Amino acid sequence: MKGSDRSNSRSHNRSDRRILLVDPDATILEILKVMLSDYDCVCTTDGESAIELYPKLKPTLVLTEIALPGMDGAELTRKILEMDVNAKIIGLTAFKSKWGEDLIEAGAIDVMDKPFKKDELLGIVEKYFGD
Repeated sequence: MKGSDRSNSRSHNRSDRRILLVDPDATILEILKVMLSDYDCVCTTDGESAIELYPKLKPTLVLTEIALPGMDGAELTRKILEMDVNAKIIGLTAFKSKWGEDLIEAGAIDVMDKPFKKDELLGIVEKYFGD
């Protein structure tokens, strides 16, 4: 899965519940879309595509893997925040203790450790949708 894949939404207008998902692993993206089925999820596999999509989609939240091809999640976070200082970005990684601080320093609002359970993911997403 290169580039982006817009999921079908069951509701006519869920743009106020839009999440941009960024992960190089198409399987992870599919799992995230299932876990977040009540949201309008748009997926991409790299930072460059995420940078192109962000201003068009204006998502409420960005969930990004830290280890991305090309630019990493910290660089992606900085670039999105340059476009939109109010962007809400959450990092996803299996190496939170190693790279999580880099993402927080870049401006992410939180970092989740992979693997995580659906209820953990929904809890953190709802926390930041409520802000």
